[in-house]
Amino acid sequence: MNTFQITSALVPVSTDNPGGAALRQAIAAHLARYTGQTRTHTESDLRAFMRWCAERHLDPLSVHRVHVELYVRWMQETRGYKPATISRRLSVVIGFYRTAVIDGVLPSSPADHVRRPHVPPESPTLGLSHLQFEAMLQAARVSSNINDFALVCMLGLLGLRIFEACGANIDDLREEHGHRVLKVRGKGGKVVLTPLPPAVQRAIERSVDSRVDGPVLRNRQGGRMDRHAATRRLHHLADDAGINLPRMHPHMLRHTFVTTMLDAGVDLRDVQIAARHADPRTTMRYDRARTNLDRHPNYILAAYMASGT
Repeated sequence: MNTFQITSALVPVSTDNPGGAALRQAIAAHLARYTGQTRTHTESDLRAFMRWCAERHLDPLSVHRVHVELYVRWMQETRGYKPATISRRLSVVIGFYRTAVIDGVLPSSPADHVRRPHVPPESPTLGLSHLQFEAMLQAARVSSNINDFALVCMLGLLGLRIFEACGANIDDLREEHGHRVLKVRGKGGKVVLTPLPPAVQRAIERSVDSRVDGPVLRNRQGGRMDRHAATRRLHHLADDAGINLPRMHPHMLRHTFVTTMLDAGVDLRDVQIAARHADPRTTMRYDRARTNLDRHPNYILAAYMASGT
């Protein structure tokens, strides 16, 4: 779907309506700043705000700060969204109005001074424990579905996002400086080369099954696996592994990838690079043991300076 189609869906008004045309142009200008999955997610969050305005007969280009505040309150009290979800959706609204000001559509942004909800310092997403992750890997390894082990390894041992794993193709596999690597297309269209540990390489080779092109992960019909099919496979594997969780979803394995690295003592900066987090604070939200005094850097410094003390 191109930008015009997206904006037409967001603003279902006729093109001869000046207000609708201006709004459509403002939305198109904002979405044009993004590509790939980032644009898809931005469009989805912006759609939610446009729908909220339409239900209240508000012109998004004429709203005031109080309306944006009421939108935040509606997400909190009526929809019961988590603070992280509200903060993300509000960020999209703030970005939209900032672009409108830059382009001269509005003299000032009505969202500039809207208060953001407090987001807890720890990620609310549940990850698997070390033993649960081992059980999940074992269940995937012995599964009759040749895609299962590759799916769990790509999410839990490479830390890929689900759209990255499902979007991986056989021709993305290559050799680089003596390493077997996978070319990953991440958020914002960024491309990185991720090295494959031997176990992951074997899992992917099993999934590829001598094919020379096409997706790495396939569904039962032989087509590309999508996030819904992947979630169903993970539910099945969790049952086989005896893992009882209220809701199993792909991001739990990426969460497990980060927390397991941090629990193993990998440096925060290295984990940030491996997870491809733009901000180290994002990585820190996953650190379950950051309040563990046994890991306090004071001990490391004292040991380093032991000869002088």
